[in-house]
Amino acid sequence: MLATALSVIALIVPGSLSAQASEAAAPAPASDRSLDQRPLVRAAENIRSVVERDKHPGYAGIVLGDQDVTVWWKGKAPESVRETVAKANRRVTVRVRAAAHSEAELRAAAGEIRAWLDANPGSGFHGVKSPGDGSGLVLAAHPDRAIRIAEGLAALDQQVDVPLKVLHEEPMKDVSRQDDSPPWWGGARTWNQTASTLCTSGFGVRDSANRRYILTAEHCGQVGHRIADGKGEFIGNVSAGHDDHDIGLIPTNSENRMYVGGGDSNAGVNVEGWGHVFVGQYLCQSGVTSAEATGAPVCNLKVIFFWQDREDLVEAEQVQGQTAARGGDSGGSVYSSGGSGGVVANGTVTRAGGNRLGFQDFATANRDFGVTIP
Repeated sequence: MLATALSVIALIVPGSLSAQASEAAAPAPASDRSLDQRPLVRAAENIRSVVERDKHPGYAGIVLGDQDVTVWWKGKAPESVRETVAKANRRVTVRVRAAAHSEAELRAAAGEIRAWLDANPGSGFHGVKSPGDGSGLVLAAHPDRAIRIAEGLAALDQQVDVPLKVLHEEPMKDVSRQDDSPPWWGGARTWNQTASTLCTSGFGVRDSANRRYILTAEHCGQVGHRIADGKGEFIGNVSAGHDDHDIGLIPTNSENRMYVGGGDSNAGVNVEGWGHVFVGQYLCQSGVTSAEATGAPVCNLKVIFFWQDREDLVEAEQVQGQTAARGGDSGGSVYSSGGSGGVVANGTVTRAGGNRLGFQDFATANRDFGVTIP
């Protein structure tokens, strides 16, 4: 079924992360490209909102280029989408292109692959993800298991009817400001006093009843764990968590501000709201340990894949080859530049490997917990 579409790509990625607070020769912070993308992101958000409103089945994905937006669609795009694209084209270049498979078809195929991987744990594969353009799926494979991977690929060829590619890469690892105070901000050091782990706060959020929380990674604190800041001041006990999606809520007095300076800096910005993420989009992350190492957030993290597994993470890569995240950055703010001098919340850090970052997007937190930005 896939003989003509099948290709194998070899990519070796450093896998281990240290929890060091500084680096001997930290690179200069990368300039933030996300600000230049704001017109493209606005166009993509408008199109995405129409897709979600009308539940169009042919949608395959939206990919941001350096100066344009591509909407991938299986079949003919409906009139409401074409009208939205036409309006967007008054400001930016938006193209609609034919996709081989819809997003729903690829999710179904990914489900079959996950079931096969669960039943064959020694296959050499450690995940499946989508490039966001409807072209097929990508299998993440351990670099040192070529024979098993070839055997598994032949089996999966009979299992699903979508094109597959293989990326040989190590699995990303969990990456688990010093003295914040109420109302709590995102981007601050958090200390799980129950489990003795250090992480980073993500964003101040609220629910429909206007109750306030800090959003962070669930592996930084499970329900009931006591969370303090880096100096031991009590923030709150974790009240809700989603283990698969690695997000959790700490009920506390929070606000829509976040730290963006170095490890000991008090520099902060307003969080203007939250947004979806798209393949090709540039983001930043403001984990405490990286801020200590580089003196600034890590920027130019380009979204490259959506993982198709129970965790449902998003993958990005730092395009200058810099370290994407370090131990202690977990739970930290993943964001893009906003339109009014502030930032837009896009997700929270979960894991990393070399220049690759795995994070949970804010849209998932919105669906799971009903939270938004104050």
